[in-house]
Amino acid sequence: MKWFIKGLKHYADFSGRARRKEYWMFALFSVIFAAAWSFLGILVFTFLNGSNNIAAENIILIMSYLVVFTLPGMAVAVRRLHDVGKSGWMLLVSLIPIIGGIWLFVLMLTNSQPEENRYGPNPKTSLTTFSEPARLKSAAVVLIVVPIAAFLTQVLQLIAQNLS
Repeated sequence: MKWFIKGLKHYADFSGRARRKEYWMFALFSVIFAAAWSFLGILVFTFLNGSNNIAAENIILIMSYLVVFTLPGMAVAVRRLHDVGKSGWMLLVSLIPIIGGIWLFVLMLTNSQPEENRYGPNPKTSLTTFSEPARLKSAAVVLIVVPIAAFLTQVLQLIAQNLS
């Protein structure tokens, strides 16, 4: 979980390097939270609305989740590419159908360059793995609060409609 929090705290930091562990733990927790967020939204909207058409109600939750996790996900992916000695622009290789996604997947699985490269020291041997500027801590809190607030707003609106 500490790797996921680190990714959120450094949500707009496209410089430096990220270990394989940092990238894959961020990806794992992102998928887990996306599934939980969607399940919670479906559950709440189905019970409160009483209908099976939850797509319209759940779109705000999905969009808020995407808004929050797209930038941190891109930042940790770029830092991961830096760790293997590639430019962050290599992320665009994923736009090539099938082969681009496979190539990017292989790059994300590749081991770090053991020595310092042009993007910084090796994060496996560096002592500054979890150095966090204070301004990034408050930004990470905001990124977590926004989708929760959007969800609660939707739930309160549905409750108010049901009470009317």
